[in-house]
Amino acid sequence: MSRWISETLYGSYQQRFEASDVLFEEKTEHQDLIIFENEFFGRVMALDGVIQTTDRDEFIYHEMISHVPILAHGNVKNVLIIGGGDGGVLREVLRHEDVNCTMVEIDASVVDMAKKYFPAHADGAFENPRCNLIIADGLKFVKETTEKFDVIIVDSTDPIGPGEVLFTSEFYSDCQKCLSEAGILVTQNGVPFFQADEVTTTQARMSPHFADMGFYVVAVPTYIGGFMTLAWASNDPAARRQSVDVIEARFKKAGFDTFYYTPGVHVGAFSLPRYIEKLVK
Repeated sequence: MSRWISETLYGSYQQRFEASDVLFEEKTEHQDLIIFENEFFGRVMALDGVIQTTDRDEFIYHEMISHVPILAHGNVKNVLIIGGGDGGVLREVLRHEDVNCTMVEIDASVVDMAKKYFPAHADGAFENPRCNLIIADGLKFVKETTEKFDVIIVDSTDPIGPGEVLFTSEFYSDCQKCLSEAGILVTQNGVPFFQADEVTTTQARMSPHFADMGFYVVAVPTYIGGFMTLAWASNDPAARRQSVDVIEARFKKAGFDTFYYTPGVHVGAFSLPRYIEKLVK
């Protein structure tokens, strides 16, 4: 028999998914994990009552959080992913054939469940020799590593539970220290229609550590509430102001196709709707 599963991210508003089959449900060492089947979205993963990913629309988020910083930089060799246990960001990063990727995920069970229940998310990326998967605390990793990365992608949960430490000034400062000279940091930053404080708080905590800091937007159907913001920080102010022609040339050279990302979408994503623009000081 089917059951209805509610996302409990917001106190006065919920969305619900019909689960035709619950495939996995367990309280892990770090969080409550459930994976279920939905007739429209396919397989769905939720952590602590918050939808993380679905088969149907995962490509939108994963393409935009990966290809925008990599193609804006233009010469990426080493990428660090913090979180991202479902493997979708890793898959997109490794589509750039000259890129090596270190991925630091705190919860091994999320990776194990993703391999079993969401194999298309990673699409073999965990077995790629250019992937170095480390099961560890991302906060501790960026504080202690001596490596330098051209792009850091923080694919975290919302700032509650285990993900909360990845939204602190200390964490952003440590990320800046392990970026290369023109490196770029991109982080998941919530849906500002409901979570306006995530934009204002992130800007206040992140901007002191970088010469250039801002946001770009992407609309993901299951992240309900309109546009999601992705925070952007770099010591190279020119990186997020590339022309469509420059991005088009880099995308063509990369030599792969996408389902959502285009050079035009890339450039346009930095033009914020007014209600989000007003949040940015």
